[in-house]
Amino acid sequence: MQPFYSRSFSETFEMIIIGSDHGGLALKTALSSYLKRRGFEVTDAGTNDDSSVDYPDFGQKVAETVIEGAAELGILVCGTGIGMSIAANKIPGIRAALVTDVFMARMAKEHNNANVLVLGGRVLDEQNACDLVGAWLDATFEGGRHQMRLDKITALEKKYS
Repeated sequence: MQPFYSRSFSETFEMIIIGSDHGGLALKTALSSYLKRRGFEVTDAGTNDDSSVDYPDFGQKVAETVIEGAAELGILVCGTGIGMSIAANKIPGIRAALVTDVFMARMAKEHNNANVLVLGGRVLDEQNACDLVGAWLDATFEGGRHQMRLDKITALEKKYS
């Protein structure tokens, strides 16, 4: 299997894992449906009701699933996206990008090769969130000078892990 960053959009990803806390549940549900309509296989990492839960638990589950290779990409949703992005980025190898517009979503993939997209369920409406996910999925990592920068991030992870 070739690495995800070298694939074009026409080569469908096998698996996307999506998770949320209670603040992102409604948006996670809508995004799961959107992804399935686009032909992606989606694994739901929870939460599955609106009871208060701790976002780091779901950020960890999604991030570890991506790092282990059981899913190629992850999407996380909490109230603002801030907590999930902090939690997921603690896992070495995860490049979780919190985005709020289409340009940021595209750059998250093209320049940063983000393997996890993070959204705010209380910040975005369903249509905007689907647009962000679509822009991220449709973008392709550019490599080159951007890969050199990611290599520096990997070196930082190794130094401080």
